[in-house]
Amino acid sequence: MAKLLFQGHGSFRLTSAAGQIVYIDPFAGEGYDIPADLILVSHQHGDHNQVELCVQKPHCCVITNTEALADGVHQSFEVDGIGILAVQAYNQNHSVNECVGFIVTVDGVKIYFSADTSTTDDMAGFAAMKLDYAILCGDGVYNMDMAEAAECAKLIGAKHNILVHTTPGVLYDADKTAAWDAPNKLIVAAGEEIQL
Repeated sequence: MAKLLFQGHGSFRLTSAAGQIVYIDPFAGEGYDIPADLILVSHQHGDHNQVELCVQKPHCCVITNTEALADGVHQSFEVDGIGILAVQAYNQNHSVNECVGFIVTVDGVKIYFSADTSTTDDMAGFAAMKLDYAILCGDGVYNMDMAEAAECAKLIGAKHNILVHTTPGVLYDADKTAAWDAPNKLIVAAGEEIQL
């Protein structure tokens, strides 16, 4: 069974049932010592792109927003059986031409990592994808606020919704996460690993 470690802020470590390691938006917290098979970077802000934190296997594949949004087209990839679909991510602080979110499919589980965004046009089509998890930002400063993130959760219709990236400069804000009024909310604290 796959596992997901929330490292804090917007950073994650995903482990497949076969032991493949995927880091998403490395920056915060601990747990970068397990060598990576794959690293995903949604955009080039410093709180999402610290690839050097990750120990990497010799064959490690790094997919950044540059590869994921090649020639203005959102790309899809398959790396050792792990599916990666780049999707829109944008708002007044994040250019639609420079940022992406990711839908990652591992061991049959579909996880949407919103990265830094507000509501996007792509989200209208996500319900048809029957996502298992939607991981949404909600700081209300650089991204959408918690109320908009809750509306996105309703639109997307994932089985589980997780709020992250809630307070600039803070790994995890327990009060904001507890107060988030979204359907199918799942609270995951920084440093906590869940089974998917």
